[in-house]
Amino acid sequence: MKSPLRTQWLTRDLLVRLLFPLLVIVAATAALGTYTAKRLTDRVFDRWLLDAAHSVASLVKFDQGQAALDLPLIAQTILLYDDNDLTFFSVSQGERLLAGRKGLPASGTGALTYRRGLTFETLFDGKPVRIARVDLNETGAHSVTVLVAETQLKRQRSTQELLVVFWPMAVLFFAAAGAIVLAVRGTVRPLELIAVRWSERSHTSLQAISDQDVPRELLPFAAALNDLLARIREMLARERQFAATAAHQLRTPLAGLQLGLARAAKAPDIASARAVILELSQSTQRTARLVQQLLALGTLDPEIRSGLDFRRHDLVALAQDVGAVHADQALSKAIHLELIAPPQPVWAFVIPDLIAEALGNLIDNAVRYTPKGGRVVVEVLSNPLLVRVSDSGPGIDKLERQSVFERFVRGRLAQGEGSGLGLAIVRDIAALHGAVVSLCDSEWGGTAITIAFADRGGVGEP
Repeated sequence: MKSPLRTQWLTRDLLVRLLFPLLVIVAATAALGTYTAKRLTDRVFDRWLLDAAHSVASLVKFDQGQAALDLPLIAQTILLYDDNDLTFFSVSQGERLLAGRKGLPASGTGALTYRRGLTFETLFDGKPVRIARVDLNETGAHSVTVLVAETQLKRQRSTQELLVVFWPMAVLFFAAAGAIVLAVRGTVRPLELIAVRWSERSHTSLQAISDQDVPRELLPFAAALNDLLARIREMLARERQFAATAAHQLRTPLAGLQLGLARAAKAPDIASARAVILELSQSTQRTARLVQQLLALGTLDPEIRSGLDFRRHDLVALAQDVGAVHADQALSKAIHLELIAPPQPVWAFVIPDLIAEALGNLIDNAVRYTPKGGRVVVEVLSNPLLVRVSDSGPGIDKLERQSVFERFVRGRLAQGEGSGLGLAIVRDIAALHGAVVSLCDSEWGGTAITIAFADRGGVGEP
């Protein structure tokens, strides 16, 4: 249901982003055209009025500073004749009216100045008129003002006739809008089909989707989707592997527990039952350790690493705490468990619980495989920042030093029971911290495993 809604929103956004600018352009063009048409009409008719005013002004004669106008009646008739508009004129010298209508305004609004005079708008006899004014100046005489006024019916009609030219723009706008709508829908429709096909494909298979028919602009989206499908495939594969591994590893100890319980139930006496129960206790401890390691592997899944909490922590204190947990185990085998570290704290940005798990695995392996009376040394250094666990055990063959970090792989010299998960957990925890795990011979002939951190850390107070 959500896909069509998103497509509808995309269509709306595209239409708004395309049609709104088009509407603005058309509106601006119409406004500019209206202004231009009115201004052009005004200038044309203004020049006609100025021509009429100059024609009247050419008939004015001066005699000893007094102006006179010789304007025959037929000339007045011709000047005032108009099929549409009313025309008025006046010629005055100061307060003296020489000819024409009295009271014709000599100024108004919207004045435009030309080389041969000026024009302006005003009201006369209650009607809006446009007036052309021409001033004649004669030396030693009062100036003569010639005014020719005309109502604006012709101007308005001419402007409207010019504006008719812009009506096709409205038709073009709707035609363009229709073309844009069809183009947007035609573009979005293939996207809908691709989305439906991908959705159907992803429900039946997590294999990569072909991008051969995908538009160039959607190739990054297709690549991101295929990357997501690949990550999902890897995650599901890890989950299947984890489930199969857990089932396989837990099957044997659980079967042993069942057999042990059956033996305890059939024991002829209390002493025999206690011996079986002691075996069951040891098997239970091994099973609990296995479960803890399996859970640690699940925690280190790459898909959930972003939610882990890195904190500034003292590695010396952490090594002391982990070593104390394994002290009894070392004491039971008369193994000398030693910590070599600076007297002051060594700080590093780590996830304390995970580093404790990794260090615990290293110490557990060292104590487990070191013979009685041996030695296990835990070192913490600040420069370079590292944690190292060395032992005097049997060591690991050079040909196996890479493979022992794989899950469920144990060295040939490893004695006793083990799951082969400890070093795999150490490797994954180190990788999560950007650290490097290395394995070499210890100075006592056993194995030395080092976790070297990229962060130099710090010594002393945090």
